[in-house]
Amino acid sequence: MRRSAAKIVQEYGPFPGAGQVHGVSYDGRHAWCAVGDRLQAFDPASGTPLHSLEVAADAGTAFDGRHLFQLAGDRILKVDPETGHVLATIPAPGGGGDSGLAWAEGTLWVGQYRDRKIHQIDPATGEILRTVESNRFVTGVTWVDGELWHATWEGDESELRRVDPRTGEVLERVVMPPGVGVSGLESDGGDRFFCGGGKSGKVRAVRRPGRDRS
Repeated sequence: MRRSAAKIVQEYGPFPGAGQVHGVSYDGRHAWCAVGDRLQAFDPASGTPLHSLEVAADAGTAFDGRHLFQLAGDRILKVDPETGHVLATIPAPGGGGDSGLAWAEGTLWVGQYRDRKIHQIDPATGEILRTVESNRFVTGVTWVDGELWHATWEGDESELRRVDPRTGEVLERVVMPPGVGVSGLESDGGDRFFCGGGKSGKVRAVRRPGRDRS
């Protein structure tokens, strides 16, 4: 198992009126963060806040190429990213104990915080298709280049972990600095992870291991 220290390359926020960051996502141009009562878009180059959508947003966020998906209590909302209209809802597998959310392979992947699990679910029905076990709290989930990553946060310790999507075996650990928690996780598809910063109100960009531009 590989282990490395996280390289934080940029910080965004806190954003006006946003006390806490939950889920994060990326639509190919804009980054998004869930801040409780809305989804806030921002420019990932400059950090400038852009438009926001008034929608319940208290946990993970995902993007399927056309729509945003947002955990809100015991439901997952399918949201139009232009208008904020909720187009559909499905039950969340954890019934309100859900954390991270990601889109991959035509399905949603949902983190279960205290249950220490990641469920792959049908985005139309919420049916659980597969479950991956973890040995740490799951606070964020993302896929990049066929790799499944999840964030953990226990006490003052937080990590990004690459795991085997079949067995849950930890293959790689990226350790955040002490006291820097990760409340949501998303890849930009390239060399960065966007990491929600919980009560700090910030989003941090962390260099993906092996992708240093030196």
